[in-house]
Amino acid sequence: VQLVESGGGLVLPGGSLKLSCAASGFTFSTSAMSWARQAPGKGLEWLSGINSHGSTYYADSVKGRFTISRDNAKNTLYLQMNSLKPEETAVYYCAIPKNGIATMTKYDYWGQGTQVIVSS
Repeated sequence: VQLVESGGGLVLPGGSLKLSCAASGFTFSTSAMSWARQAPGKGLEWLSGINSHGSTYYADSVKGRFTISRDNAKNTLYLQMNSLKPEETAVYYCAIPKNGIATMTKYDYWGQGTQVIVSS
């Protein structure tokens, strides 16, 4: 299993970024997927999940600003992030949630992460 995140970087407060996660080594189309983040000095925070049918789930902290999506033909997971805040500076990870549950906050696999810095 390999998960490779990309798309992070430096963005101004209120700005947008779109993260990607290239997946391989498993059947992506039938797997629930998640995004999580870890801010400096804090624990891992679940952000969003999507199941194999395309149903999506969001943490209250990002609902209405973040959008998770998947392209099964490309084995790629996405996270569109809008109206970013400085406190959302973190390393962002895509992950395969345990038991195939898109809202699960424990994971079987995760990538190396991509750094997002929200700062002026």
